[in-house]
Amino acid sequence: MSLSVCATPIGNLDDVTVRVLGELAAADLVLCEDTRVTRLLLRRHGITARLLSYHRHNEARRTEEVLRRLSAGERVALVSDAGLPGINDPGARLIAAALDAGFPVTVLPGASAVETSLVASGLVSERYQFLGYLPRRADELDALWEELERWPWPAVAFESPNRLPASLASLAGRAPERPVAVCRELTKRFEEVVRGSAAEVARRFSNPPRGEITVVVGAAVTTADSVDPAALEAVAELVAAGLGRREASELVSRLTGAPRNALYRRSL
Repeated sequence: MSLSVCATPIGNLDDVTVRVLGELAAADLVLCEDTRVTRLLLRRHGITARLLSYHRHNEARRTEEVLRRLSAGERVALVSDAGLPGINDPGARLIAAALDAGFPVTVLPGASAVETSLVASGLVSERYQFLGYLPRRADELDALWEELERWPWPAVAFESPNRLPASLASLAGRAPERPVAVCRELTKRFEEVVRGSAAEVARRFSNPPRGEITVVVGAAVTTADSVDPAALEAVAELVAAGLGRREASELVSRLTGAPRNALYRRSL
């Protein structure tokens, strides 16, 4: 009577943990986004399991059914086509319902397209923001770029190959020099990471590519003159109270998102 949330490979079928394989083999039922995709993974590792589809279109009905199975004492494993269920994939509804009903829920971690692309991009920083899928509408996309102008850290998003050229052109139109990386087919045979300014990468992908796409938008380029005066005042107050200038700059940076180095320099 337990639910195990199992991360699966984002491309290469060998990128799966021993714990996940053991859980899939032991489960009475494996819930999967697409039974064909999960069957390929199981076959690759010599596992036979009972599969049941669980996707966005049947979440409500399946959740009630799974709760009944858990009540009957069954051991259920939940997977998505790639990555960790619940992160931009079906699963959050079932996980919340199982927890509310008092059933044990265990998460078995594994491959992550978000973190893999962030590291591969070379744009990794102290923190980042995950955006999910980029908006489809042009005005919503423009609003997102405007919001990210005030975010001095990298951001990671998923995008469809067909919409990628328009999304990159939108970003290039607003911030042509902002660093960007497009990660395509991560961990697969034809993996590709294209890095450059928004304008350069937009030109590279003027036509839709093939495969799974993750986009990493680098930190906004922020000059010292653009630091919020209120953040500088907060640093000054902390220093006056006895805190070291570097520690004060770090603290205010964490609370406001203002660049730590700029805060330190401007507070001297």
